[in-house]
This record gives sequence, C-alpha cells and structure tokens, in this order.
Amino acid sequence: MNTVARIGVDLAKNVMQLHGVDESGNVVIRKSISRDRFAAWFANLAPCRVAMEACSSSNYWTRRLHSLGHDVVLIAPQFVTPYRKGGKQVKNDALDAEAICEAASRPHMRFVPVKTPAQQSVMVIHRMRTGFVEERTALTSRLRSLLGEFGVFIPQGIEIFRTKFVEALEAASNELHGLARAALLKGWEHWLALDEQIASLEEQIALHANQDNQAKQLLAIVGVGPITASATLATIVDAKQFKNGRQMAAWIGLVPKQASSGGKSRLGHITKKGNDYLRTLLVQGARAAITTAARRHDRLSRWIVEIRARLGWSRTLIAVANKHARIMWAILAKGERFDPSYVPHRPSFVVSPDTAT
Repeated sequence: MNTVARIGVDLAKNVMQLHGVDESGNVVIRKSISRDRFAAWFANLAPCRVAMEACSSSNYWTRRLHSLGHDVVLIAPQFVTPYRKGGKQVKNDALDAEAICEAASRPHMRFVPVKTPAQQSVMVIHRMRTGFVEERTALTSRLRSLLGEFGVFIPQGIEIFRTKFVEALEAASNELHGLARAALLKGWEHWLALDEQIASLEEQIALHANQDNQAKQLLAIVGVGPITASATLATIVDAKQFKNGRQMAAWIGLVPKQASSGGKSRLGHITKKGNDYLRTLLVQGARAAITTAARRHDRLSRWIVEIRARLGWSRTLIAVANKHARIMWAILAKGERFDPSYVPHRPSFVVSPDTAT
C-alpha cells in the first residue's frame, strides 16, 4: 500500500468511514471500521493528516488521535458540503468521508479549533441550563393553559408565574376540582425543581466567570454578564484564530447576508451563522445595554443613543451585539481592557515635500 498522506473520517456512533489518499491524491484507503477498533487502527498507522467534521464526539477523537502523533483537523460541516459528489441530494458515509478528505486538501480551508476537556465541561453546564430553561418554559405554558381552561388566567412572565400560580390554584372562586388541583400541584413541584436546578447551574457559571481573568475583563462590558462571558470563552476557544473583530462577529452570524453582483451591493438580514447560543446571549445583552444607555454619558453609550434614534430598536440591537463581539475580540485576542470612552487612533498621513504638488 502507498504511503497515506491524508485521511477523511466520517464519524458515527458505531461505525466510522475512512477515505485515504497518498501525496498524489490517489485513493489508497476506502473502508469502514468499528468504534472499538478505531483508535487501535490509527495507532498502527504512520503519522498523517486526519480530517473530520466538527460534531459531538469530534473533539474527543481529535485529542485521542493527536496523542498518537497524527495531525488532526476539524472542518465545519457547511464547508464540506460543496465537495460532496452529488451535493445535498446524494449523501452516504463513503461520500462524506471522501468530501472531508478533499476539503482538507484546500489551501485556504478554515478549520475549527479543538476544545480542551475543561472548555467542554463548561459548555456541558451551559447546555444543561439551556435544556432546563426550555423545559421550564414549556411547563409554564402547559400549566398556564390548563388553568385557562377553567377561567383562571395568569399574565405572561416567569416572575409573575412564580408569585401568582399557587394563589390562582388555591382560589376558592375557581371551578377546579380536587383531581385537577392535585395534578397541577405535581406540575408545580416539578417546576420548582427545574427552577432550583437552573439557579444552581447559574451559580456554577458565575463562579467560573469570576475566577477567570479573561472573563472578568469581559464582564466590564455593559450588557455582558457571567453567562455570556463564560459561554464566550468556552465557545471561541482562541480569539486569535480571527484576523479582526469583524471576522469574529461574522463567524457568530451578526453581519448581514449579501446578494451583491455587478457592482451593486444588496444587504439582507443577519446570516445567523456560527453558534446560535452565543449569538442569542449577545443579542440579549445588547438589549440591556440599549435600555440603560440614556443613563450613561460615555462615548459608547452616546453612540448607542444616536444610532437608535437613527435606525430604530431592531437594527440598533444587532449593531450593539456586533459591537460587543468586536470588543470581546479585542479583549481576548489583543489583551486590551474595555474602555467605554475609547477613541480609535487613526494613522496620520504625512505628505513628503518631495512628492507635494
């Protein structure tokens, strides 16, 4: 067998598909292998470049194969699709592995940074919290709608629901029978358990943010709280992978879509690429910054007030979220400190007397 230069791996739960080529691009490996034999097979292979799609288990396998001496890279799934024969219409494991192998050969391909176990552990806390919040929201809607069937109405909002539910349930004036009350109380107990779990996870996130020096720098930004700061550090991995703040904002999906041609630029809604959780947190933080901007007098707050008067609430919301993403890049990549009154220094151009006209 010729020397393997590059292998594309299509990861799966039980069976992995491999596609390997030599230096000339000739196919030398095309096979499937079980998960139990996966690491052992690579341990007996000479070090080479291994490419995989970024997915749930990719960080683990990347660290595992890297420890065996291989050069392992992760590629975002959307960057692999153009190289799959048949495009989106035709898809199977063998074609996916071949497309991954081909995508890894492109000189300008962008790769996904590998998370450490510590960073993945932080994201586990965030994902568990998100799941509990979604479950609590669904349960709130269910309990509220069931009460509504008996003419008992509770206004929208988690805090109002927390204070009004028991009072509304136990009111003697409603038509609820004992059987319905008992069932709704079971739901209320489950709601309280979810609320307690969410609070506990938020305490862990706040503790992580307050113990990390970079997170403390991010917390200085108005609208960036412990959850956003912690999620940013665990998601971005290394801010230096981006050339500038605009590139990081584009990766998060906070820039407009473009449909430009023939010298005419057409900008649409935001792309919503990248991590939707981090984008949601930035937008929520931007909402808080806009709400309180009129009470502050720094340069950034004045800019927020001016842009809201000119563009309206919705566009200002995205503009501030984009601005926060750029500021966070400067803090994480360049080690700068947040200054709300910062004035950028533009280079001065000196005209030489010899070239002056």
